Amino acid sequence: MVATTTEQLSALSNTTVVVHPLVLLSVADHHARSVPRGSSKRVVGILLGQDNGSTINVANSFGIPFEEDEKDSKTWFLDHNYIDGMWEMFKKVNARERMIGWYHTGPKLRASDQEINDLLKRYIARPVMVIVDVRPHTVGIPTDAYFAVEEIKDDGTETRKTFLHVPSAIEAEEAEEIGVEHLLRDIKDSTTTTLATRVAEQLASLRGLQSRLGDIQSYLVDVASGKMPLNHQISYHLQDALNLLPDLNDQELTQSFATTTNDEMLVVYLSSLLRAVIALHALVDNKASIGRAELEEGKTDKEKDKGKGAKGEEKGDKEKDSSKASSEDKGL
Repeated sequence: MVATTTEQLSALSNTTVVVHPLVLLSVADHHARSVPRGSSKRVVGILLGQDNGSTINVANSFGIPFEEDEKDSKTWFLDHNYIDGMWEMFKKVNARERMIGWYHTGPKLRASDQEINDLLKRYIARPVMVIVDVRPHTVGIPTDAYFAVEEIKDDGTETRKTFLHVPSAIEAEEAEEIGVEHLLRDIKDSTTTTLATRVAEQLASLRGLQSRLGDIQSYLVDVASGKMPLNHQISYHLQDALNLLPDLNDQELTQSFATTTNDEMLVVYLSSLLRAVIALHALVDNKASIGRAELEEGKTDKEKDKGKGAKGEEKGDKEKDSSKASSEDKGL
């Protein structure tokens, strides 16, 4: 089913695609086994799960044999018989999971995606396409979900098929969360603190925001230069986002920002002072405890020396007494 009317487009745009970690691991393993390092080839597979209307739950997947010419994107091969055989086996394992779409490792849209999507409509009435970015330095959520739609132009010319981007999310069940935690134990550094982890996560979020802003900038530059046509829906969303930005020319707003920043910096300053005082107190306390320990050791050493001297005197007196007694015996 290709969406054409405004109601269908709005219904598709409100659809959320939920991808499970098992699917991400399967796609990453498929790409690692099939594509050599340094190659720009992509892998293609089928997505399994449930289509609940407003939510599409992607719970499982399997890879399929796929080849395409890197120079000519319209030349590609996909094994239909393999899809039929794998689908028959998966139905025996879990009958609740249905074919709901397909994936590839992009990392961006390709010219042949529309043809592959039309081919998969033989198996799926409303296929969802998910692009999984398997590059190791990817920032943010590595999935992008799309539906095939027919774009109606404002000038009344012929419609053309395109892809509508829909929101996607990463969710996991309890069993998957346990498995992911076990995998992350070997990846994360256990010596890092919670604060360092939070700072690293915020830094990754800012890098993701920077990459998205870079994409918006490149799109606007292409539209201004005439390389890409103007999409009014994108311009409306950009206008809404810009309207949410604060007006920094307002004196009252800048004053409130400065007051809030100063209050936060005051808390940081007081925290630094407290940490310094606590560190000095611990240092002084440590020095005092070491001094007391040394004094106690000195006292015990003196007492031992006095004890040894008293024992020596007692031995000397005993020897004198014994010598006197022996001399008296000899005189007698």
